Amino acid sequence: MTDGAELADAASVPAELWEAFLRYERAIMDDDLDLLDAFFADGPATMRGDGVGLLVGHEAISAFRGARGGVPPRTIERVEYRPLGDDAAMLVSVSRYASGGTGLQTQLWQRIDGRWLITVAHVTPRAQPLDRSVWRNVGDPFLHGAPDGPLRGLTVAVKDLFAIKGRRIGAGNPAYLADARPEATTAPAVADLLNGGATLRGVARTDEFAYSIAGDNPHYGTPPNGAVPGALPGGSSSGPASAVATGQAEVGLATDTAGSIRVPASYQGLWGLRTTHGLVPRQGLVPLAQSFDTVGWLTRDSATLQRVADWCLGYEGSESTENPYGRSSDDLPWRLLVVEEAVAAVEPETRRSFEALLEQLASSPDAPSIGAVSIGPLDRYFEPFRAVQGAEAWRNNGDWVRAHPGALGLAVAERFRQAELVTPEQEAAARAEVARLQGVMRAHVSDAVLIAPTVPGPAPMRTRDGGFVDAVRASTLRMTTPAAIGGLPSLSAPLLTVGSLLGAAPVGVCLTSAEGTDIALVRAARRLEAAVA
Repeated sequence: MTDGAELADAASVPAELWEAFLRYERAIMDDDLDLLDAFFADGPATMRGDGVGLLVGHEAISAFRGARGGVPPRTIERVEYRPLGDDAAMLVSVSRYASGGTGLQTQLWQRIDGRWLITVAHVTPRAQPLDRSVWRNVGDPFLHGAPDGPLRGLTVAVKDLFAIKGRRIGAGNPAYLADARPEATTAPAVADLLNGGATLRGVARTDEFAYSIAGDNPHYGTPPNGAVPGALPGGSSSGPASAVATGQAEVGLATDTAGSIRVPASYQGLWGLRTTHGLVPRQGLVPLAQSFDTVGWLTRDSATLQRVADWCLGYEGSESTENPYGRSSDDLPWRLLVVEEAVAAVEPETRRSFEALLEQLASSPDAPSIGAVSIGPLDRYFEPFRAVQGAEAWRNNGDWVRAHPGALGLAVAERFRQAELVTPEQEAAARAEVARLQGVMRAHVSDAVLIAPTVPGPAPMRTRDGGFVDAVRASTLRMTTPAAIGGLPSLSAPLLTVGSLLGAAPVGVCLTSAEGTDIALVRAARRLEAAVA
C-alpha cells in the first residue's frame, strides 16, 4: 500500500514532506479536486506534464484536472527521494494499477510559507495497448496499401463512416455497429489512398452519425485533444483528428458536412481540407445530409496534405474522382477577401490574432492583394442549412432511430428529434434559399479567395456544461456553413495561436475558393503559410 511503499533513504525524508505526499496520493484516489488543487503551488509558474502535453500555471492545471476524471485504483510501491536544498526535494514514485501495468510520477516539492507544495510534476502513465476513445479497430498496419506509390510511408486513420471490404461500419454507435453487416466493397475514397501506397492504421471514432461538432462520444469516450490537454477534440471527425494530432497516423480520412474536418483541424492545430461537394464520390459512406456531405483529409503539415490532394484528386491517382483537377491545374488569384461577418463573430483574442496575421501578410515580400467582402448575415446561411440537413438526416436515419429508442446519446437524440419536426414546406423553402445563397457564395470566389478565422475561438474545455458547448456549436456552425452551402473547397490552416484556460491554443485560418480548385487551394494555403512563417 502507499503508506508501506519502499522508500529510499526513508530516515532522511522530512516528516512533513512524507505526510504531504501521502495525503496527496489519497486525494488522487478520492478524486478530491479541491485538495489536489491545494497541493499544487498557486501561481503562473507551476507546471504539470504528461504524454499529451505541458500545462503551465495553477489555473490551467486545475482546469485540466476537472476534465480528466478520476485515476484508476493503484498503489505506490516505490518512492525515490532526492533533496535539492533545505526547502526543495524531488520525489519519484512508481505506481502499480489494480488492473495491471505501472506508471511513474516525478514531482518537485518546495516548502512555501511553511507548507510542502508541488511546483513541477510529470506523469508517465501506464502503456495503453489501444485508446478506445480514438480507435475502433487498429493494426500495424490494419490494411496494407500498394507496394509503391507517392503516398508510400503514410498511415491513415479512417473515420468510422467509410466502407472497408469485410468490415462493418459503426457510425459512432454500438447499437448501429451490432446491426451492421460486413461491407462487400471498399469505399472509393479509401481505395484511392491504398492505391497510392498509403497503409491503413485503423478505423477511428466519429461522433454518432457525424451529427455533432464537439467531438464527444457518450459510448466510447471523448478522444484527446492532441494540442490542448483537457479540451474537446472537435467533431464529428474527432477520432481521425486525434489520431493525427497525437502522432498515431499521418492522414485522417474524414467527412465534412457542416465543418467536421475544419473544426477539429482548428481545435488541434491540423491542416484540414473539405473538398468541393461531389468531387470525391461518396459511395460506401454512411450519409448524414447528402446535399452537404463531403470527403476530405486531415494532416499535421501542409506538405503531406499536398501529397494526398495531388494524388487523390489528380488524373493518375484517382479512378473515382469525377472531375480530376478541374481548375486546380492553374494557380488561384493571389487575392484575398476578408469575410467581414465571420471576423465580427469571433472572440476578441481570435480577432486580434487574425488581424496581426493580416498585418504580417501585408508587409511580407509575397504580399497578396487583401480586401474585404460582406456575404450577408451568417444566420441567413445557418437557418436554411439546418433545415435541409435535418430533413435529410431524418430521411437517412429516422427509421433506425425509431427502432432503437434510447440508443443515442442525449445531444444527438435531441438533434434527431428536432430533425423529425422539419415539415416538407419548411424544407422546400430552405432548399430555395440554399440555392440562392450558393449562387452568392460562388460569385464571391469567382476571382478571389475568402479568408477568415475557421472558428470563433480555441477548443472548449471538456468540463464545460452542455449549454455552453451547444452555444459554441451554434456560433461555430454559423461560420462554417456558408462554404458548405456553396459546395466549395475550404481549408483550415493552423496559423493562429490564442490564450485559453488550458494554455496556448491553436485556431485555424480558413481559406475558401471556387469549386474544383481544391489542389490550387492547398498550394495557396502553403503560399500563405510561407509568407507569414
